Amino acid sequence: MPRTLRTNARSALRADSLIRTALLAQLAGGQGEVWLVSAWISDVELVDNSDGAFDYVLGEDPPERCRLSELLLLLARAGTKVRVVTRPATANEAFVQRLRSGADAACDLRVIEDEDVHEKCLVGPGWILQGSMNFTRNGLARNKEQITYAVDERAAAQALVEFQHEWEQA
Repeated sequence: MPRTLRTNARSALRADSLIRTALLAQLAGGQGEVWLVSAWISDVELVDNSDGAFDYVLGEDPPERCRLSELLLLLARAGTKVRVVTRPATANEAFVQRLRSGADAACDLRVIEDEDVHEKCLVGPGWILQGSMNFTRNGLARNKEQITYAVDERAAAQALVEFQHEWEQA
């Protein structure tokens, strides 16, 4: 059943905990395919591992803090196919550069730049998070946003097929 959150700076509700949980669960489960589609993306910090609580999931040399780019690279290294779609914009350059410089031949990670993208979605095997929020500091912590999260095999599979058709088969 989908859950919709409305976030803002004064609310205790934040989307970063949903994103963190989804990506860490994916990392623990391995395999599959994850797409992050957002016009604007910042390399937001998602995991505070200073107490070692996520050491088992984050690997042999776990970082103390983990950013979005690092989680996506860990997923790609663990066998998950990772696709990121964003605009070719100055605001996204640092994030995109970190992904590209961190990827190696063992990673199935691809960054696709599309000037017309405006959709906001993070989807993986059996789950989907979508709404008005860009994956930026303001989108996660400040702006008034609406985000729907669902554990839904059908909706996730449909989004994956549509994204593959739009950006991999074009």
